[in-house]
Amino acid sequence: MNHGPQRTLKLMSRTMPAAVLVLMFSAGAFAQTSSSSANANSSRRSISKHDLGLTKSYHEDWTAIPLEENTLIPEKPVIGALDDAPGSTFVRERFQMQWRPNDPLDLFVVRPKGATKPPVIIYLYSFPQDTDRFKDNAWCTTVTSGGFAAVGFVSALTGHRMEHRAVKDWFVSELRESMGASAHDVQMILNYLETRGDLDMEHVGMFGQGSGGSIAILASAADSRIKVLDLLTPWGDWPDWLAKSNIVPEGERANYLTAEFLARSEVLDPIHWLPKIKAQSVRIQNVRQEPQIPDEVEEKIEAAAPEMAEINKFGDSAALFPRVTGGRLLDWMKAHVAPDSAKQAGPVQSQRVHYYPAKAKTSSPVPLPSASESSDGQSTQP
Repeated sequence: MNHGPQRTLKLMSRTMPAAVLVLMFSAGAFAQTSSSSANANSSRRSISKHDLGLTKSYHEDWTAIPLEENTLIPEKPVIGALDDAPGSTFVRERFQMQWRPNDPLDLFVVRPKGATKPPVIIYLYSFPQDTDRFKDNAWCTTVTSGGFAAVGFVSALTGHRMEHRAVKDWFVSELRESMGASAHDVQMILNYLETRGDLDMEHVGMFGQGSGGSIAILASAADSRIKVLDLLTPWGDWPDWLAKSNIVPEGERANYLTAEFLARSEVLDPIHWLPKIKAQSVRIQNVRQEPQIPDEVEEKIEAAAPEMAEINKFGDSAALFPRVTGGRLLDWMKAHVAPDSAKQAGPVQSQRVHYYPAKAKTSSPVPLPSASESSDGQSTQP
């Protein structure tokens, strides 16, 4: 049963400023089974797939992030659309993929025309965004420019993946499933991409925004095939995030602040997994004064980042906007995932963290001095 449009509309209305911003610069121009609620106190499920006509058993532990600790047997991909319009710069394929009961997902593979085995960037945007972006020709043109393949999907309990779920289920109410299942999805998608033979799987990056950034952290901690990780305002630090994020409806907030719910969610808190990521190059971009991600959450995520990570802090979305429009958001990722890029040893410590003041008028990032040292002798930590 569909999650229903009312909650999605309310969520979109609360997140519209950030969502519109991301849509603009990203374009370059502008079920699980319904039994999961009953099993919410358990991290494990073993369900027969005979009702789906499959012969293998399914077993998934959302708290066990490495795919090897789970049994997910993929069905044969079913192609649903192939777009190869004359004059376009890309070929877009849409497949229906499935490896767990009642949870088919749409996977988009967009390849630049004329490229032989292009490097790959996986895109996972934030709940509650669905697949509309991947169907947009302007987005496809931007992400494939320079000879890169783009792979897009949406996380568990999001968009079209709610078709077989109970109305009461949604991304946050089933937070552990949303995170764990989606981290498994990334690894299953990588497995599929390796079988194609037309992509450069030695050079793979992943871009994650919001909840997609959180899932990307878990996936990178489990899978070394992701060489480059680019995170835009990732969620995390669940106690603070659940208490203050405007994603959580006030009428439901108390349900997610119980000791039981927090204990179930803690094992998949990106804060714990960020130091364990296997990516060789990492960037985190955080925007202050965003109601979706409280400032204290961003600060804890930044503190948990590995020392080689580049961290950009923006005082507000107005400071971010001019640096990501026109496809500029993707420049860093493409430079790092390109086969001919120099191997990144990580930025110098004094240069790895930059702060862009709110509504900054300058075009250059401002290096963030230490909290104990500045030109006027006072702390400059934002």
